[in-house]
Amino acid sequence: MTITANEVLDAKGLACPMPIVKTKKAMKNLEAGQVIEVQATDKGSTADMKAWADSTGHQYLGTVEEAEVLKHFLRKASDAETKEETKHEEVINLEDFQAKVEVEESVSIIDVREPAEFAFGHIPGSVNIPLGELDDRMSEVEKNDEELYVICRTGNRSDLAAQKLTSNGYKKVKNVVPGMSEWQGTTEKNN
Repeated sequence: MTITANEVLDAKGLACPMPIVKTKKAMKNLEAGQVIEVQATDKGSTADMKAWADSTGHQYLGTVEEAEVLKHFLRKASDAETKEETKHEEVINLEDFQAKVEVEESVSIIDVREPAEFAFGHIPGSVNIPLGELDDRMSEVEKNDEELYVICRTGNRSDLAAQKLTSNGYKKVKNVVPGMSEWQGTTEKNN
């Protein structure tokens, strides 16, 4: 498959959220209708690019994998097509969340990082549903009146996941900010 891009962005070796941060900046230089190729090595970047495009109105065209490099293709939307990037309104800061985890028995936590990230350290009792699998696995998340906490590494993927959950009828969804990158509490590792 040959796709011609108007601009190529090198985001190889960068972890979330940097591929998205660089893509946002590069998008500003494109004209409506132009295509950017974002080259990344972070396996989670595919789900991130799709979710970011959905939240802004830009079009995610697809991803091609060539020798460990993911080439993401996005089309810049026109002003009429774009929407202001939304943020999930219900946020809990990491310190308050950690205090809840330490004192409460039943806290529902969804960790939307990739399985490899989750394996190297996660909050005990959290459920791993990567952002890219959330649409297909949403039925695994119980709909009840309990607060549902969504966490990732920095707060970006969990923000997008919290928006998806809320738009699918889940109540009391809170995005944990900044996320596992600054978590000081107990963690478990997968063996």
